[in-house]
Amino acid sequence: MLSRFKGMGVAMVTPFDARGDIDFASLQQLINYLIKHEADYLVLLGTTGEASTLSLTERYEVLDCAVETVSERIPIVAGFGGNNTQKIIRDLSGYHFKGIDGILSVNPSYNRPNQEGIYNHFRAIAESCPVPILIYNVPSRTSSNIKATTTIRIAQNLPNIVGIKEASGDMAQVMQIINHKDRSDFLVLSGDDLLTLPLMALGCDGVISVVGNALPRPFGKMVHAALEGDFETARHLHYAVSDIIHLLFADGNPAGIKAALHLLGLCENPLRLPLVSVQATLYEELQKALEKLSF
Repeated sequence: MLSRFKGMGVAMVTPFDARGDIDFASLQQLINYLIKHEADYLVLLGTTGEASTLSLTERYEVLDCAVETVSERIPIVAGFGGNNTQKIIRDLSGYHFKGIDGILSVNPSYNRPNQEGIYNHFRAIAESCPVPILIYNVPSRTSSNIKATTTIRIAQNLPNIVGIKEASGDMAQVMQIINHKDRSDFLVLSGDDLLTLPLMALGCDGVISVVGNALPRPFGKMVHAALEGDFETARHLHYAVSDIIHLLFADGNPAGIKAALHLLGLCENPLRLPLVSVQATLYEELQKALEKLSF
């Protein structure tokens, strides 16, 4: 089971139509595109999926659509996170979890808990969750860092938590986790597309990727080349997509990746406020960059 979260997971967008409603037909189209182009697993209802703007009913509907469309072809990870521990537990208890292989749960934002609070937050979720858990550390969004010592403590004491998506950008912190987790089945995954290759050289097990929505095959091949120790191939693919990655985040995520998916004909471009679409100049830059690719 745990090896199913190695490689390239894709942090999927949630497509909306012009009215701002969920576009389930485009969601199905994107899922089939990602499976066809060899994504290892899908991650729904994360930051890239604009989960914070979806109602609980909408989130359950997205998961049901994904489960039906995937039909057990690849694993599905569902986002269940927030800064209210008891609400997360209630949300978990309200879903059936048929066809869901794991959850991704982000470190609480805004409340700014100390490390003991962070540990006990994830302990409470682990005790209530029926599937394996990946935790998500992204201090740039949460204003709170899961320190390496806390991640190691979680790995050693909470067996239902099977890995971390690390997006701190702190290479020393990631190295400390890899070196001292003392648990071979606890995965360390990159949460930053541009840092994926160097982090995998340090021993990371893969990535939960944004660019993978648009370019699943080349980015996935880079990840698997790195897993196999073929860093010459991995470097070539890394630099082939690095300019695109810079553009995707120039005007915020998921605005950039939704623009790219629109250019590829995979979904429409709307986001839900307070997010808005990328500026016209960036849209044109993305169009030119995608046209230059030869994958």
